[in-house]
Amino acid sequence: MNEMILISIYIFVLAIFIGFEVITKVPPLLHTPLMSGSNAISGITIVGAILSTGTGHSMLATVLGMLAVITATINVVGGYMVTDRMLGMFTKDKKKGAK
Repeated sequence: MNEMILISIYIFVLAIFIGFEVITKVPPLLHTPLMSGSNAISGITIVGAILSTGTGHSMLATVLGMLAVITATINVVGGYMVTDRMLGMFTKDKKKGAK
């Protein structure tokens, strides 16, 4: 059991470093399509977290599943807000066109 926890922590830390390196190398032009892709992945995470929460195997699984649902939902909503704001920068201002 202890070996599995150590391996899981090792993989998690490696994923953090790799994710950070990949994201910092992304040019600003590709940021919006990647945000929509990460929103889709977070949507899949929400479905998995709901399934994990609803199984009722143990209280720990229920609590961790609920925490996963909350954090993934915050991530999806924040991602859509950022994407909407970025896309708003490229739309023409209606007030200027009316004059």
